[in-house]
Amino acid sequence: MNWYQLPQHEIESILNSRLSEGLTKNEQEKRLKQDGPNQLEEGDKPSAILMFLAQFKDFMVLVLLAATLLSGFLGEYLDAIAIILIVVMNGVLGFIQERKAEKSLASLKELSAPTAHALREGRWVSIPAKEVVKGDVIKISSGDRVGADIRLLKTSGLQIEESALTGESVPSQKHNRELNGDELPLGDQDNMAFMGTMVTRGAGEGIVIATGMGTEMGKIAHLIQTAENMATPLQMKLEQLGKILIALSLLLTVMVVIAGVMQGHDLYSMILAGVSLAVAAIPEGLPAIVTIALALGVQKMIRKRAIVRKLPSVETLGCATVICSDKTGTLTQNKMTVTRIWAQGNQWNVSEDGFESSTGGDSSREHVLTEVLAFGALCNNSSLEEGKKGSLIEVGDPTETALLVSAYKAGITKESLREQFSVEHEFPFDSSRKMMSVVVQDSEGNKMLVVKGAPDVLLEKSDYIVWDEKKQLIKQSHKERIKEAIYALGSQALRTIAVAVRPLKEDEYYEQAAFAERSLTFIGLQGMMDPPRPEVEQSIRDCHTAGIKTIMITGDHVVTAASIAKKLNMLPEGGRVMEGAELAQLNDDELDKISENVYVYARVSPEHKLKIVKSLQRRGHVVAMTGDGVNDAPAIKSANIGIAMGITGTDVAKEASSLVLGDDNFATIRSAIEEGRNIYENIRKFIRYLLASNVGEILVMLFAMIMALPLPLVPIQILWVNLVTDGLPAMALGVDQAEEDVMRRRPRQAKEGVFSRGLGWKIISRGFLIGAATILAFWVTLKENPDQLIVAQSVAFATLVMAQLIHVFDCRSEHSVFHRNPLQNGYLVLAVISSVLLLLVVMYVQPLQDIFHTVALSLRQWLLVLGMASIPSFALAGFQLFKRDKI
Repeated sequence: MNWYQLPQHEIESILNSRLSEGLTKNEQEKRLKQDGPNQLEEGDKPSAILMFLAQFKDFMVLVLLAATLLSGFLGEYLDAIAIILIVVMNGVLGFIQERKAEKSLASLKELSAPTAHALREGRWVSIPAKEVVKGDVIKISSGDRVGADIRLLKTSGLQIEESALTGESVPSQKHNRELNGDELPLGDQDNMAFMGTMVTRGAGEGIVIATGMGTEMGKIAHLIQTAENMATPLQMKLEQLGKILIALSLLLTVMVVIAGVMQGHDLYSMILAGVSLAVAAIPEGLPAIVTIALALGVQKMIRKRAIVRKLPSVETLGCATVICSDKTGTLTQNKMTVTRIWAQGNQWNVSEDGFESSTGGDSSREHVLTEVLAFGALCNNSSLEEGKKGSLIEVGDPTETALLVSAYKAGITKESLREQFSVEHEFPFDSSRKMMSVVVQDSEGNKMLVVKGAPDVLLEKSDYIVWDEKKQLIKQSHKERIKEAIYALGSQALRTIAVAVRPLKEDEYYEQAAFAERSLTFIGLQGMMDPPRPEVEQSIRDCHTAGIKTIMITGDHVVTAASIAKKLNMLPEGGRVMEGAELAQLNDDELDKISENVYVYARVSPEHKLKIVKSLQRRGHVVAMTGDGVNDAPAIKSANIGIAMGITGTDVAKEASSLVLGDDNFATIRSAIEEGRNIYENIRKFIRYLLASNVGEILVMLFAMIMALPLPLVPIQILWVNLVTDGLPAMALGVDQAEEDVMRRRPRQAKEGVFSRGLGWKIISRGFLIGAATILAFWVTLKENPDQLIVAQSVAFATLVMAQLIHVFDCRSEHSVFHRNPLQNGYLVLAVISSVLLLLVVMYVQPLQDIFHTVALSLRQWLLVLGMASIPSFALAGFQLFKRDKI
């Protein structure tokens, strides 16, 4: 049922209520019991314990727990304790993030008005908002937060700020007349007041037509409850990686054990070695290193004014292909600003620096410009206050404050005008008249009526015009020039306000506006808009270079939205602009076919935003949704990554988001994208390093079994390499600097596997060479000293460690070890030096030699170690340089 289409008597009949009397107390209690309290409900939530236990269902976590059992079986209790700590730490972090996300609906409830003014049995009473029921007659006035969805039946200059629901940056003017048209957008339902919106001016009365979850706010609450939380690409890739690792490690371990037994080794020793390899093959430090890399990225983002609420969101943003951006407050400054002034055939461009005439000459001092500015500031109920460091704080209606700011730029203030003029009477703005006027008297006792309002209305009421700085009868040619100016300003998406005056005789005074607001003298026009943020255009250009499409989704009018999009170069030639009414008529398949070519969606509702996000996701996009209002929350939550505004954003939007922009600056998103891409590349780097090293360790043992050689490594050496040598360099790779072209690359595909772009082959090839170089060093040493197995094992141990530490520099680039300066990452250099020192300690400190089965090596043996260890990285790098072949 469209309540906005019905006349008063039908509404009263349907709801069994009367505007003049309201409900009886008994009827109110009956309806409250039937419909429930007027508050937003929360969906069923799992208990804190179940939510915490759910963090341990991840496949990689199960792999880590299996590694814990294996470590305990080997007697490596410190290893087992470390793994348990990692698992618990990740579980606690996930639990905290999930609990924070559940605050979304609590924030929605806070938007409900705590009290309401209701008419009960003919008497106005103040009641708790939760006791409001359908059929209640409610009174609202300036400063009130609307407590339910209301069909307005009486209004007096009523304006309601609805940006949280509609995205409109300007308060909506309300009236009580029926409206035509089916399925009007919320922003066009001018005889309705919605729960959670704020009254900025005037007063009104109406009948409640929906409460609680039945309101438009309640529908959004339901959308948040039912919106799916999308798994991030990183989470999916780590799950994929865990499955691959467990399968490969078990397969290779079984192969080593079987081969060893077939070569005559005793079963117990081979099982012990096999279990050691299984632990080595599963990089239990990987989740911790991922967490550390993401946490360090979060710290960088905080310094850049971006607050990350969910760790994986930084990485996810790096693979975003589409940013769905709300216009108001995100792409624009969320404040009305006068940018054009027209009077007597002249036009001025208004900037922060002042006024520049488009007709030439120094026009900033011209009398006609001063009149337009002064009258706009005089017929005005808003004010400007001085803030910190001389800044201006705008108090009141955005349109009126824009007029005050434009006058202020010319040195005209409301205070200075009030010294010259006293306001005798005011006719408030009314939607039927579309104007406001004040009767003022100057210091000499002269009176005049100053009017501002809709240009077409004032033009029809004007008999005179100031032209060539003289008052004269208005001619048709004057009207044509004015209409041309109105059209020109409107085509630039400017909201146009006209000002006019009427001199009054000393005894002339009218109680009604209709008698006063006639025979006016037309003065001029002021065109205003919510301007784009100055830094946004470059940010959008950078995103375009990075292969990321930016889409504007707004509740504003289509002309305004398209104009802003063109100013920001968001709307390419041939790009489509679609209105919410057209979008509502499309099914999912129809929208999917055209969504790639739509760059601006105007006059949309919360359901529309969600529909757009889902369509883009079906098209294979990784979608980032930015917004600040309550209406954005469902789409923010359902997007792959939700981005909320920190200053202008509602609590609902923030709690539903993954990333909050502390400065509301779209440019911060560009920084987040760069950081996200770099973090993902760093994760690939240490995955490459860890797995190639682990493959090398397994292949050393497998080659030895195939070649019928003794065990080249003992279990304690395998664990030492896995826990010490692997860990420090891998963490240092997690903070590696971004490569220069990171923002010139296309976004990676959302379905891209961890081992894509040749990473799998790099891991296998380097792992094979590390294993081959190690077993070759072992075989050479054993052949020279057949009776000294411990010496050969020490050489193999040192070769394996050094090969991995050289390989870590190879992992910094997709190309080769020579592609980047090896000293650029100071943390990596320190990590490698630390690992080398730890290697020397276990090889040269007597007590540790007994534990780790090592001996001190000779200079000749060290040369063999370093020579063999260099082969995996330097040989392949040289091959790439000379053959220009990718491996």
